[in-house]
Amino acid sequence: MSNEHKFTNQLPDEQGTQHKLVRWLREAAPYVIQHRHKTFVIMLGSDAIDGANLGNIVHDIALLNSLGVRVVLVHGIRTQLDAKLAQQGTVSTFVNAMRVTDSETLQQVIESCSLVRARLEILLAKGLANSPIHGEAVRVASSNVITAKPAGVIDGTDLQHAGLVRKVDTTAINRLLDMGNLVLLSPMGYSPGGDAFSLTCSDVACEVAVALNADKIIVMCDASALAQQSGQAPRELSLDSAEALAENANPKVAWLSAAVKAVRTGVSRAHLLRHEEDGALLQELFTVDGAGTLLSRKKFETTREASAEDLPAIIEMIAPLEKAGVLVERNRDQLAAELHHFTVMEREGMLVAVAALYPFAKAGEKDVSIGEIACITTHPDYRNAARASELLAIIEARAKRAKIDTLFVLTTQTSHWFIERGFREGDLSELPEQKQALYNYQRQSKVLFKKISGN
Repeated sequence: MSNEHKFTNQLPDEQGTQHKLVRWLREAAPYVIQHRHKTFVIMLGSDAIDGANLGNIVHDIALLNSLGVRVVLVHGIRTQLDAKLAQQGTVSTFVNAMRVTDSETLQQVIESCSLVRARLEILLAKGLANSPIHGEAVRVASSNVITAKPAGVIDGTDLQHAGLVRKVDTTAINRLLDMGNLVLLSPMGYSPGGDAFSLTCSDVACEVAVALNADKIIVMCDASALAQQSGQAPRELSLDSAEALAENANPKVAWLSAAVKAVRTGVSRAHLLRHEEDGALLQELFTVDGAGTLLSRKKFETTREASAEDLPAIIEMIAPLEKAGVLVERNRDQLAAELHHFTVMEREGMLVAVAALYPFAKAGEKDVSIGEIACITTHPDYRNAARASELLAIIEARAKRAKIDTLFVLTTQTSHWFIERGFREGDLSELPEQKQALYNYQRQSKVLFKKISGN
């Protein structure tokens, strides 16, 4: 029986699912290594506590802990506290999104914290029970590590037992994390004199993340406040844009201001995730594209000149096009010597697009004034996202800086794409003399030119 007629006990759909799983594991593996021993502060808002997806979220948090991530989990209680106060007929007053907390309300805060903390501890205790690593227990530690101070009088209103974080006992938290514990913190703190204060979970999460110099602060929230006109939240937000959005948003999204503050004051990244989306936490942390909105001091996607470390990825990206005859073949040594001509687009350490610009002198001239776009290609997973057009614009800008006033390209299959972007068909005689001498008549490449304005 020939190989192509061998039977398999897997249905096509099953094979496709397994293939996707293999791809996901390959993509996730570097992140598993990268995140090990890193400190993540996860804020679980009160909406998430009451959400239908809570069990899955807690399971995924337990999985992070089992993978060696140092997890500090800060939970909210606002929704639960609102419900308790409503049952009593108590109407709360808010000032700057902080609840005026009298002694009776403080007692309800304490009870709400106890109930939510117990619920999370129970879920964490069985978080990995239904997985192949069910024998790995998640050790949860709660500790009095937050020193608080009164919020005081704001706009003429005394907030009483509402407070702010004054100090975080990082020594105690790090000791617990070093022992492999998942640290669970409630939105409460105490003064040196023993007074209790109600805190916001966003304030606690932010201050703890900054004090620990955490690698990430992750906010599981109602991210609808981030939705654009398309209805989708942006994949990435600059700190300035996020700050402006926070100023115009509902006071209940104080988590956005807290995330911005955390990143501005030392935390590397903030991730804003919809708590309703099953698997969002794992997808955000273990895939290139993630599932939420990223706040970072560094750009998520950058464009730069290629370096020697990029050579294997460049070869891998252009090899299929060389084989198909779309690009002229170059050996490894030739590419290595010409890397300074290449511009790459990098996304989370992965090259997603590559272009090359080679300068020449025009026919009959000595000075460099014309450039060849020798290659422009995008990773298969990132096509149809306008990256090639963006990279072309960057190449044009680079050419202008080099005093190049005309671009040309030799192409056998993509002439329409270039023509749509301002190129015109030209004659072989318009090419630089060096390129005319090397022209391959068997390939019958079309010659396209574009005059760059602004010189």
